[in-house]
Amino acid sequence: MKRQIYLFATSKHPDAISSKSLEVRFLKPQIDFTKYDYLIITSKQTVKALEQYEREEFINIPALCVSVKTSASYKSFGGKILDVGDGYGDNLVKNIKEKSKDKKWLYLRAEFIASDFVQRCQDDGYDIDEEILYVSECSNEGMEVEVKENPILIFTSPSSIECFLKTHTIEADAKVVVIGKTTAKALPDAIEYKISEKTSIDSCIEMALTLQA
Repeated sequence: MKRQIYLFATSKHPDAISSKSLEVRFLKPQIDFTKYDYLIITSKQTVKALEQYEREEFINIPALCVSVKTSASYKSFGGKILDVGDGYGDNLVKNIKEKSKDKKWLYLRAEFIASDFVQRCQDDGYDIDEEILYVSECSNEGMEVEVKENPILIFTSPSSIECFLKTHTIEADAKVVVIGKTTAKALPDAIEYKISEKTSIDSCIEMALTLQA
């Protein structure tokens, strides 16, 4: 019998039991967008949070997006794209350092973040402000899901692991797929895992399907 795939994310996929691991609560801090040359966007949730603001305030400020998926989301919203990262927040340092230090950046972010790329750039003299646009909280749906024997567990963020572990343990018979290196760091020690080829849910599912036999 094939192993059942469980996806812990904010999105669903037809090839998995999709369990929303996080509830997102949007914030709306007062922001003077006229101060900034560039935006930094690292999730589709940020794009949704921006819907709360008047589009003309920010829509013409080019944005550095963490991944192709995030870039597509912001572009479909009407935003301008400055550059696109490789899917890892840590690696945005490279994109930022290709720009002049006399430019002012605004990082629109979640309350809790796993990467220190902003601090590293600030330490090197780059002018980057931060504003928290949303808070991610554990969802009852993710914490109460019933996981059968021999599962394949897909985790798409460090928070999705932390929330799962509040009510579950990762048993020895489980196969684990994570969306990236930062997510992998949130796993308990000694847990074996596979990292998806790309930082996308589709890529995680593709990896999981190879583990079903």
